[in-house]
This record gives sequence, C-alpha cells and structure tokens, in this order.
Amino acid sequence: MHAYNFRVNRLEAFGYIAAQATRGEISLPTSVNAVLRLKMALDDPDCHTEDAIRLVLGEPQLAARTVGLSNSAAFNSGGGGPAITNVRAAINRIGYRNLQTLVASLLVRQFGARISDPSLRAKAEQLWQHTAHVAALAQVFARRITGTNPDTAVFAAIVHEVGGFYLLSRADEFPGLLDADPENWATLCEEVVSREVIRKLAVPDAVAQAIAGLRAGMLGMPPTTLLDTLLLANQYAPVPSPLDSRRAVRGDDDCMTDLVFDEGALASIQVEAEEAYRAMSAALMV
Repeated sequence: MHAYNFRVNRLEAFGYIAAQATRGEISLPTSVNAVLRLKMALDDPDCHTEDAIRLVLGEPQLAARTVGLSNSAAFNSGGGGPAITNVRAAINRIGYRNLQTLVASLLVRQFGARISDPSLRAKAEQLWQHTAHVAALAQVFARRITGTNPDTAVFAAIVHEVGGFYLLSRADEFPGLLDADPENWATLCEEVVSREVIRKLAVPDAVAQAIAGLRAGMLGMPPTTLLDTLLLANQYAPVPSPLDSRRAVRGDDDCMTDLVFDEGALASIQVEAEEAYRAMSAALMV
C-alpha cells in the first residue's frame, strides 16, 4: 500500500510540475533570470559591442569565463597569440556567436546551483558532462558530416537538456521524484517541461524544433540537418544522460551510419571531439 501511494504521489508530482510548465509558470532561480536578461540583450541584433561589454562586465563570472575562453586552445591555437586580459579584446576574439553560447552554458548550469540534495547534484553534474560532450561532438559532426553551422550546433547541444536541468532543480521539492522510474513518467514530464523552458528562454525556432525532434526523429540519409547533428552527437557521447533522456540512434539508424563514415573516420571524429571538449571545458565548466 505504501509503495502504491508513493507511485501515485510521484505521478501527481510530475503532473503538478508539467501543469505548471504548460501554464507558463516556470520557476527560474534569480541567477537564471539575470543571465536570461543578458542573453536576450545579446540576442538583439541592435546590441552593439559597447553594450555587450557593459553587459558582460555586469556578470563577473561571465566576464572571467569570456576572457578564459578567448585564451583557450580553441581560440588561441598553440598559444601563439597574445594573452587576452580584458573583456573587449576577448569578445573581439571569440565573436558574438561564441559569446551567446557561453551565456547559454552559464544559464543552463545555473539551474543546478540551487540543488541541495547530493544525489541530485551528482545527477546535474553528470548531465552537464553529457551536455558538454554532446556539444563537442556536435561541432565536429557539423563541420565534417552534416554541413550545418558548427556554432549553431554547439548552441543547440548546450541547451538540448535544459528541460532535464529544470526537472532536477525542482526535484529537491519532491524527495524520491527521480528514483527508478519504470513507468517513464520523468521522460513524459520532461518533454512538456523542456518545450516550455525552451520557449521561456526564447531559443530560436530552428534550434527548438531540432531539440523537440530528438526522441522521435529518424536520422536522415545523408545526414544534413541540425537534428541529424544532435542525433549523432547524442549517440556517440561517452557520458550518458543520468535521466536516460537522450535519444539514442535506433539500431537501423546505427547501421545507416556505416554508409556515412567507417570506423576509422568515426575514431578520428571522436578524437577531434575529445580535443574540442578539453579545449572548451575550461571556459564552459562554470
């Protein structure tokens, strides 16, 4: 009887969270709201460099990460360029697109900042590791296989699990919510939550549609879309999502990838992605 009540209570909790999301009642931490305002300002095509500098300087953590990213191997190959020591030079080196991705990573990570339960914090950390690996792989697959914009692919990968981060941030309120879930309620809830959080964060439509297609989408042949890029990156990410919410390529899709790249090419992609992961980690592990 107790177990039955626990299952019912979990279902009610998932329903409560999903209903809130559907009504647009997304509870964002104060830190997320601050970064969200920054993201929306940077997304404005009329945002000039001076405005961007002022906005970044208003978030000390972001300012430090921006300078750090500009000095990383990803933007200072071989360390041969001059060391960047200020935000203006950093923005000029990395560009607006990469600044927007950095802001998105800060925003996503802030969802986990208010989690107090140690097991949930561990899940949030694993989810971020998964996200970062998917971002690195998406960049390489975009450049070498699908031909999509690598910067867009990285941004999409950074935010593709934001619904999971939000659900983890709410799980503190409902002990046991994300324990073993044979009924798959968490996945159903996350689908609703993810859609509404992405809308709240004003993620561009093309990116939002690709993320929404992750669970049910089929790998295109040849793979040429942003969705294909995310499917491939999720399939080969070395760290799985702790919520088991990544959409793995189906068996027939897995066979289809043999027509796109052989084992040698895949190994090369994985090595390059691991290098990209290490190069971006220092700046993105906020």
